[in-house]
Amino acid sequence: MAELNKVCSVTEMPERDDAKRSFHHRMFLEPQEKKRDMKALVVKQAKKTCSCTPAKVKDYIFSFFPVLQWLPKYKLREHLLGDVMSGVIVGVLLVPQSIAYSLLAGQQPIYGLYTSFFASIIYFIFGTSRHISVGVFGVICLMVGQVVDREVHRAGYDLEPAVLSVLTDTAAHVNTTASPVNQTSPKLLCDKSCYAITVGATMTFIAGVYQVAMGFFQVGFVSVYLSDSLLSGFVTGASFTILTSQAKYLLGLDIPRSSGIGSLVVTWINIFRNIHKTNICDLITSFLCFLVLIPTKELNEHFKSKLKAPIPVELVVIVAATLASHFGKLRETYGSSVAGHIPTGFLPPRAPDWNLIPNVALDAIPIAIIGFAITVSLSEMFAKKHGYTVKANQEMYAIGFCNIIPSFFHCFTTSAALAKTLVKESTGCRTQVSGMVTGLVILLVLLVIAPLFYSLQKCVLAVITIVNLRGALRKFKDLPKMWHLSRVDTVIWLVTMAASALISTEIGLLVGVCFAMLCVIFRTQRPEAPLLGWVAESETYESLSAYKNLQTQPGIVVFRFEAPLYYINKECFRSTLYKQTGVNPVWVKATKKKASKRMLREQEVDCDDNQTNASMDFVSEPLGFHTIVIDCCAVQFLDTAGIRTLKEVCKDYREIDVQVLLAQCNPSVRSSLIRGEFFKEGEDHLLFHSVHQAVDFALGAQGHGRTSASK
Repeated sequence: MAELNKVCSVTEMPERDDAKRSFHHRMFLEPQEKKRDMKALVVKQAKKTCSCTPAKVKDYIFSFFPVLQWLPKYKLREHLLGDVMSGVIVGVLLVPQSIAYSLLAGQQPIYGLYTSFFASIIYFIFGTSRHISVGVFGVICLMVGQVVDREVHRAGYDLEPAVLSVLTDTAAHVNTTASPVNQTSPKLLCDKSCYAITVGATMTFIAGVYQVAMGFFQVGFVSVYLSDSLLSGFVTGASFTILTSQAKYLLGLDIPRSSGIGSLVVTWINIFRNIHKTNICDLITSFLCFLVLIPTKELNEHFKSKLKAPIPVELVVIVAATLASHFGKLRETYGSSVAGHIPTGFLPPRAPDWNLIPNVALDAIPIAIIGFAITVSLSEMFAKKHGYTVKANQEMYAIGFCNIIPSFFHCFTTSAALAKTLVKESTGCRTQVSGMVTGLVILLVLLVIAPLFYSLQKCVLAVITIVNLRGALRKFKDLPKMWHLSRVDTVIWLVTMAASALISTEIGLLVGVCFAMLCVIFRTQRPEAPLLGWVAESETYESLSAYKNLQTQPGIVVFRFEAPLYYINKECFRSTLYKQTGVNPVWVKATKKKASKRMLREQEVDCDDNQTNASMDFVSEPLGFHTIVIDCCAVQFLDTAGIRTLKEVCKDYREIDVQVLLAQCNPSVRSSLIRGEFFKEGEDHLLFHSVHQAVDFALGAQGHGRTSASK
């Protein structure tokens, strides 16, 4: 311990004396003793985890089911009116969006209503956020729809109707031991919509399992790699893909949905190849819906502070369009594509298809990560805004169970959605009871109203989906401001957006994460490394390149490296230090060595004294400084390569009579220096608490050296 105290000692700034700087006081820091008894730690943690008392069981149940905590304390008079009002309004908005987003997920409209209903009820039980609205979300629906289309195509459902009929009859009547026409022929006993929801529900189950596992193992830190700029770019890029996938419904075209790499480009090529087949009725209907929806949505946003509730224009458009389609017989007369039969009530529960899990397990990973990242970030944002706390791990449990349980009831993947959450907050929501009211509104539609939407044109649903992309597409307006704030974040946004739109959503997310991490690495690989100057009448040192009127001490160079020092940037540290000081000690040593050899040769041949004196003068040319102070305040950590680099730099400068002092090292860096045996016996004075102390010590040492020399 005594040796450790000696190494950690730092020089305290002496009391200034204009005449003398020959003494200084020492400050001793005694490090805390870290207990590293892993066995005792594991035993203690095991006892804490495995112990079971009535109080602990109660706490666990109450934390796992937050509704048991807040519902008994519910203030009926204060909260009920706001919760009911917001719940009804969000429910009214959610009904048309659920039907529209079913199309995006490759499902029948009824399954979107199921999904929104179960998500609202389950989040009411497990969720800790009072304001977020959990249900269908465009980007998630798009990702689900791409996987569903791929698996439906693999199963042979995209064959011509005549061939499909033959396959179905064959699969129904041949002996089960006979070889099928293809590997998935037996699945043709289930029609296309049935198989589509089977794929969607299976992937939803797996995504939910991933999310619950993340909560159990407390790996929510994964979401920190999804920065705000990355998520925003991803959502905007996916919005282009959503818009592209819905364009065919606007025109009434019957073209296959493209998936995989470059699906956006392929889809637009197919649209322009078939543009002559445009259904004029669907085109006119789409145009009229845009004329109504966009201005009304803009009015809702412009006057949201004055309106008690937003105008439910989507519901009005759906009702009007359904009536027009039904009485105008648009399907029979013009061949418009309609929603079709939407049954009432609920289908019997059905387990996911376990045989499909290997096919969709990888696809469920980005869906799970995006789902919980958006849900957790929204819940924390609104909790901070309204002055309460949420539990991130419990939110992962909540969104996980919002996917696992509904997967047995013909539902697809859900997450929180910003637009509906903003509506919920602005219309008076106080607690999670609002979500229960939303669920009851959707239940009413499921039990009574759903069949009335039979004649609703699909182009109307596509218009609703596209209009709801306005928020994501408006991010382009924020680019100049984002560029002004952070160019790196702007580039991350652009790269993620372009990759998500032009390649694919999953690959775009991966590209965005990798590019963002590379940006962090590049910024630490080539960090700022300025020389510092002294602010007059203070003990502060700042960058000479950033500020004017800074003073420098004669013979002392102060250098700051603004990044961790590790294997990636060790050469950058060395080269920048040499460049900023103007002295490369390796070259100086080589020059001296070369000059001394030349002197010896000249002496051997009895060269005249003038040349020898000139060589001596060249060798003894002064460097201009005697001390380098390295400000380590921005060095968060050192690795072995960083420690070795520091050792080599100090050694090289010492050999040309320049001392190197370290200042403002944090405890982690000091510990690394100690373990790396950076300090030799008697060199403990090289470490200082502040740059000012180091400079003061260097001035005192130089003055003391001159006094000794004069004597």
